[in-house]
Amino acid sequence: MGLIRNFFRKIGLIFKDIKLAHSLFALPFALLAMLLAKDGLPPVRSILFILLAMVSARSGAMAVNRLADAKIDANNPRTAGRVMPSGKLRRAELALFIIIAYGIFMLAAFELNRLCFYLSPIAIAWISFYSLTKRFTRLSHFVLGMSLGIAPMGAWLAIDPGIVFPRILAPAFISAAVLLWVAGFDILYSFSDVEVDSKQNLYSIPRFLGIGKSLWLTRGLHLVSLLLLLGPYFLLRLGAVYLTGLGVIALLFIWEHSLLKPDDLSKLNLAFFNMNGWISVTFFIFGAIDILVRR
Repeated sequence: MGLIRNFFRKIGLIFKDIKLAHSLFALPFALLAMLLAKDGLPPVRSILFILLAMVSARSGAMAVNRLADAKIDANNPRTAGRVMPSGKLRRAELALFIIIAYGIFMLAAFELNRLCFYLSPIAIAWISFYSLTKRFTRLSHFVLGMSLGIAPMGAWLAIDPGIVFPRILAPAFISAAVLLWVAGFDILYSFSDVEVDSKQNLYSIPRFLGIGKSLWLTRGLHLVSLLLLLGPYFLLRLGAVYLTGLGVIALLFIWEHSLLKPDDLSKLNLAFFNMNGWISVTFFIFGAIDILVRR
């Protein structure tokens, strides 16, 4: 019993450290892409394996990040309490978690269809690669964006593996929107580490551009992200409810950016965690209603 309790305690530590709840950011975009691919509700089995693939892939990638950045995190007051630098977990234990998480991801991909399974090693390589990029390129924010951005395309291919033009462009627009959206809010998130990144010679856009210019860049990225979400509206002839959802998202973006000023970042956590969660959920709710009601 002691071994079992210790096992679940360590699993709990890992999930807390990698912030499992943050799967909410990209998951709604993937789920809406799934509904669009089916033009309705897919079989429950497909939904469950898509959820399993999403959560396991993100969990594995975040664990890779914690493993790769253990020394960097130890020198950052904000991250020094994470499981690796604090010594709560051994490297071998986290490595085992990564192997299991990625194994579950590949199993879920296999159960969805052959194309997803063949693409799963490429996805694993990319989402793991992100953890190294802050060491050599300020474009690391965009690598992270792409890591989450592949989720909508993956969910679409899980339901419709046939690549038919121009229909396949619909999830591509969503994936591109997620890429820029995530890159934007990752730039915002890195504001809190500008000084530490400079001391450790780590690359981030705010370190090189400063807070003011980075805020303007993020606003531009989020504007383009919103415009890209118009792609599925025209390609798949979606309705007024979907368009209304984009309007609500535009207001949420405006609200998010109104919270942050170059000389006042006190509301950074609200802008990052709360607002981006609402944006993704809003996109799914309005899009799902549009699809399911029209049927």
